[in-house]
Amino acid sequence: MLRQISEDVRVNLKDRLREVRDIIRQSRHDGASEASLLHEATSHLPPFPGKGIEGLLSHAASAVDEALSIAESFVPHERPISVDGTTVKGLGTYFPAGDEDQQLGAERLFRRDMYYLTKAVLAGLNIDHARIHEAGFAAVHAAMHRRHGDLLAALAAPGAGLQAIAATCSALLIECLGQRPIRFDDTAPEATAMGDRALDISCLAPVVLACGLATNGRNDAPEPDMLEIAILAADIRRDRIIQAYAKTSPADELTPVFHTLLAHLP
Repeated sequence: MLRQISEDVRVNLKDRLREVRDIIRQSRHDGASEASLLHEATSHLPPFPGKGIEGLLSHAASAVDEALSIAESFVPHERPISVDGTTVKGLGTYFPAGDEDQQLGAERLFRRDMYYLTKAVLAGLNIDHARIHEAGFAAVHAAMHRRHGDLLAALAAPGAGLQAIAATCSALLIECLGQRPIRFDDTAPEATAMGDRALDISCLAPVVLACGLATNGRNDAPEPDMLEIAILAADIRRDRIIQAYAKTSPADELTPVFHTLLAHLP
């Protein structure tokens, strides 16, 4: 119990630090959005006495950002060397049967991979106004064990096939949409154009589908372009996924969608 509390604190602290780092980077003196950000942040304040204070603040932000970068270089990271289809693991790796140590290790691997894979999907979709919370993926992992133990057991059973994988992918997407590990800026053009739920599905469905493809892999060597394939396939079926999720029993509606995709994708 104490180990889990400590892990939860560490994950939440990482999320908060990333948010602070994003704010600092947005305020750098060499950032493209410097003027608009500073104006928005200080519009309610009286005029500064003297000129150039904004430049001093932005240069200070740059110095802090560079200092944090130097500090990071001395800290060991769990960051993957590259993020592509080879980063994705099968669902059995993320949700194994085992003791507490195995479960904790799987949860760490899951939220780490999900963070970097989601970041790659956001980049592939050209979405800049978003923050990813590892704590959200930690909650997803816990919810899968708490609510879908039967699906995970069926997935681990000998001879488990596409139906078991598709059903687990369906549950995983539902939990991801419920926990919302990605938070978008309300003013982001993507959020305005698509709506929050459609945007969540566009970003999370490819990651879930990639996990299903890795689970259903026809060989032991993951394909580097598997994530790109998942992004394209999820985009093509996005409207169908949105409709299925809106039904009274979204799991029953989503499972055949994932089954079809997994059966026809390499």
